[in-house]
Amino acid sequence: MRLISRGAVLALVICACFFYAQDSSAFTSDEEANIKVYDDVSPSVVNIVTTTVSYDFFYNAVPAREAGSGVIIDNLGHIVTNYHVVEDARQLSVTLFDGVRYNAEVVGVDPSGDIALIRVKAPQAKLRPAPFGDSSALRVGQKVLAIGNPFGLEKTLTVGIVSSLGRTMRANNGRLMSGIIQTDAAINPGNSGGPLLSGDGKMIGLNTAIFSTVGGSIGIGFAIPVNSVKKVVPQLIEKGYVSRPWLGIRGQSIDANVAAALGFKSAGVLVADVFRSSPADNAGFKGSDKAVRFGNFIVSAGGDFIVAVDNAPVKSMDEFNEVIDRSGIGAEVTITVVRDAKTINFKITLVEMPRGN
Repeated sequence: MRLISRGAVLALVICACFFYAQDSSAFTSDEEANIKVYDDVSPSVVNIVTTTVSYDFFYNAVPAREAGSGVIIDNLGHIVTNYHVVEDARQLSVTLFDGVRYNAEVVGVDPSGDIALIRVKAPQAKLRPAPFGDSSALRVGQKVLAIGNPFGLEKTLTVGIVSSLGRTMRANNGRLMSGIIQTDAAINPGNSGGPLLSGDGKMIGLNTAIFSTVGGSIGIGFAIPVNSVKKVVPQLIEKGYVSRPWLGIRGQSIDANVAAALGFKSAGVLVADVFRSSPADNAGFKGSDKAVRFGNFIVSAGGDFIVAVDNAPVKSMDEFNEVIDRSGIGAEVTITVVRDAKTINFKITLVEMPRGN
């Protein structure tokens, strides 16, 4: 066996230290910024595992496990994630940055915004809340980072830019979500509920979906603006749900071509159903009493046809919902409808939407 002198060993140690120092200083300023964001925020990101139950052909219960991500937002153990991550979950478990797993409970959900709030009872020293930013100040082209657990691979960091702002997409319950952030930072299954971060490590979005034809990231991901999250979290903590204004109808969007065939002059919203004892019912709204086929489509007919709210034209149910949501609970609105070729204005005070609607 060949012996190495003490001097040679010392020289090797000095060389190793020199090369290590050279290597660690080789990071660019951008890489150093990425590393800092990851080191600072990754302890705030958790892995969420849900257990749901389905039934096979013989009605036997078949448990299924799914994984997603979440973000710690305070020292009380509150974690924000997507509603679709925890939807129908029978059991919830959360793994923190140190690998310790805790059972979790659902505090509140907002299906219309695809946001859910859950909570774990973990020692406060292990809870590292993520700092919130301001999504209203975002610009297309600015750098963003995403941290999550894609395909079960924990604490994965991807980097990209804001590709677009103000996108719209539908929640699982069909409601339109507006103001969505589009990014090319790689987002894959399992990233849902994780944070989208600005270059200085502030949370500016909640990763929620990808557009893909192959089941993986192709550079088009979407995130809910953090300002929307900040708006609903206090209500989820206090009430377990989000209060929204309600008129009390179920409507169907009618485009200009179908509207003309039904005898209307413009696109609008056909009142298909009126909920009993709702503001619309109390005001005398008339729902549909028949259905009409147009090619491969069947549309409601015979009900009131909404054309404007507060003198502003509405051409679809999405536009109508957006105007009503903006008006707020307790607001008095004027709904303009066409009934039997006559224009009628209804003045209605909006109330809080009942649970389950």
